[in-house]
Parts: sequence; structure tokens; C-alpha cells
Amino acid sequence: MLPLIESQVFVVDDDASVREALAWLLRSRRLASEVFESAEDFQRKLEKGAVINQPSCLLLDVRMPGLSGLALFEWLIERGLQQSMPVIFLTGHADVPTAVDAVKRGAFDFCEKPCSDNALVDRVVQALAQSAAYLQKHQKTGRLQERQAELTERERDVMALVVEGLPNKLIADRLDISIRTVEVHRSRVFEKMEVKSAVELVNLFRQVPGG
Repeated sequence: MLPLIESQVFVVDDDASVREALAWLLRSRRLASEVFESAEDFQRKLEKGAVINQPSCLLLDVRMPGLSGLALFEWLIERGLQQSMPVIFLTGHADVPTAVDAVKRGAFDFCEKPCSDNALVDRVVQALAQSAAYLQKHQKTGRLQERQAELTERERDVMALVVEGLPNKLIADRLDISIRTVEVHRSRVFEKMEVKSAVELVNLFRQVPGG
């Protein structure tokens, strides 16, 4: 089970008894939670600049007065927040088809009310693990971009060809520079990218696709 301080579960449901029951359940499993009685309340939290930088997930009721759970989900999708904060819908029997459609659009899962405590917590833990993996990858991408920003244009050219697997002589021919110049740029690329070999450099980019 994830430690209390390392994760956060947000609960959005207009039924006070449901909010209280879920908060108690999560607390009993050492999972921190924060409850909201409406989608608007949770939306305002995010609009005020709340940063979700720890593993988190959202337990979201489908039907609520005012802004519905589905409308909030669409809002989260528009901002790409459903990746760092997976959404588990809480739904009544009549809303199951709607919840299934939401899962197809990127929701993590749905639980039909009344939910099995163990099954729900299991899915919450899995959602938090997915969130943690996404945040870790996002942080790696950010660090990689910061390192790349320190490279000169020529160093970027050399790095791209090193990643392609070209030896120094072919890189020199391709860029019309001397082998010695390639060696100097290559050394600076390794230093700035914090790697010791071409293999490490290639692996760095493999770990962060699209970096």
C-alpha cells in the first residue's frame, strides 16, 4: 500500500454520506483524500493554480447537480490532466453505458454503486501507480529538455548523428567539419547530457520517447 504522504485521492460527489464513507475507507487504508461536494468546487481548485505534483487520482460521480462528472472529465481532458490524475467514475446502474464510453475516452475505470471496498481500493492503488509512472516520465522529459537547451546548434547536430549510430568520421563528412571538431563537440554533448558513452545517450532518449 502506498504511504499516506506520497499520494492524494480526490473525491467529488454531491452525496455527503458517500463522501464521508469514501474518505473513511481511504483513510483506513492509509490513503490521503480530499473531498468536494461539486464538480465546480474541484474545478475552482485547479483553476486557482493547484499543482498536482504527487501521485493522485480522482473518484468522480457521474451525475451531479450543475456541472456533471462527465463535463468535468471533458474539461480535464482538454487540459491533459487525466493522465497525471487518472479518473475512476462512481456510477449507478443506469449510468454504466455512459461510464464505459468515458473509459474508452481515457478514464481509468468505473465502479458501480454500491462499490466493493476492496475492489475500489485496489483500483485506486493501481490508478495511483499509473499516476506515479506518468509523473516520473514527465519529470525525466523535463530534465532531458533542460539539458538539450544547453546545447549549441552544432552540438545538437552532432548529437543527432551520434544517436543515429554514426562514427566520428562519417559525422565529420556529413557536417563538413574535421574529426577533431566532432570529437570536441561529442565530448561536450556527453558532458551536458550527463552521459559517458553513445550507448548511454541512446538509452537516455529511449527512456523518454519524444524527448
